[in-house]
Amino acid sequence: MWKKDGDDLPVSATRFMDEFMRLKRGSVSRRHFLGVTGLGLATAALGGPYGRPFIGHAAAQDLGQHVNLGSWPNYHDPATFEAFTAATGVAVHLSVTNSNEAALERLRSGAADWDLFVPTNHTISTYVGLDLIEELDLTRLSNYSAASQNLLFTWAGQVSGRTYAVPKNWGTTGMAANTNKLRTHIASWQEFFDTAMNEGSGRTVIHDYQLTTIGSALVSLGYSFNSIVPAELAEAEKLLLEVKPHLLAIDSDYQATMRAGDAWLAMCWTNDGLQLNRDIPEIEFVLGKDGGEIWTDYFAIPKAASNKVAAYALLDFLMDPTVAVKEHIANGAPTTDSRVLALLPKEIRSNPIIYPDEAALTPLEFAAAVTLTDPGRADLMARFKAA
Repeated sequence: MWKKDGDDLPVSATRFMDEFMRLKRGSVSRRHFLGVTGLGLATAALGGPYGRPFIGHAAAQDLGQHVNLGSWPNYHDPATFEAFTAATGVAVHLSVTNSNEAALERLRSGAADWDLFVPTNHTISTYVGLDLIEELDLTRLSNYSAASQNLLFTWAGQVSGRTYAVPKNWGTTGMAANTNKLRTHIASWQEFFDTAMNEGSGRTVIHDYQLTTIGSALVSLGYSFNSIVPAELAEAEKLLLEVKPHLLAIDSDYQATMRAGDAWLAMCWTNDGLQLNRDIPEIEFVLGKDGGEIWTDYFAIPKAASNKVAAYALLDFLMDPTVAVKEHIANGAPTTDSRVLALLPKEIRSNPIIYPDEAALTPLEFAAAVTLTDPGRADLMARFKAA
């Protein structure tokens, strides 16, 4: 890590980010910031104001000027990337996708320019089978600890005993409901779709993502979230076509419409549910008592990445528990890492939106790999969107 002028003690990532945010707010001078973090010495040693102190195993390598990250909406704290840039001189260029199917298509077609990206658990074996992602060199991730990971959530990162992805966080797919607008108490996916066609008509958003849209419709009918049975998919399609005229939007980035009051009900991931409820307490996040999805998102490096050195540097930075805990607090998705969990305030660890109890999690399913490429589900979603 970084060192203070005249001091042999390292500056922790927590201290670095705190000082960086003080600089950003104007509370301290640039000279103070450079001195406390040791960046002043590094800049002088490397020459000029754009000299960059390197971190981790990237220390002696050229990281380039930017690193491209592919991820999901509302999923990162911008301050994290600003701190990485301040530490390395490397800008983080973030682009978002609304579904894992879209991410797969971009990688297969060569349209993605990601150096690092965030796939979900059920996609990783497919990426490996298509030779689209790297086997990770864990010696380049000094901040990653396999021993501190909760195996309940992190098993999908390994394929045939080799590690291709390391976990970002886990979460659930539930429902966000504005209780000031809706009289109906929603506690199941059946109630979600019923409400969407009645009290929530014209005020409901569902994901632009076949996995959760079709999966949640299947659950509401009493079937598995992962079903690819043609007869069951036909019933789900009938329901979705019935609900479509009542929808405000089909969109995986639904926070803006919920915050504006245009949407009263939305399919919702944990991190969005926490952010919405934190800012607007009348928006509640609910898991379906009839089932639904539990997921883990990972970091992976595409085989075609053009700046793998910077990808490893950013990934190692994000694996630092003192950085990861700030990400967790900002975006609200639960951690897989016991080191991060230990750093969290009690009010976060006890928040049922972020850490539901066992009874709430029991009906949920991890997505199955087959759902990513099943033609029946893909065709159903296409017909639903075109209707």
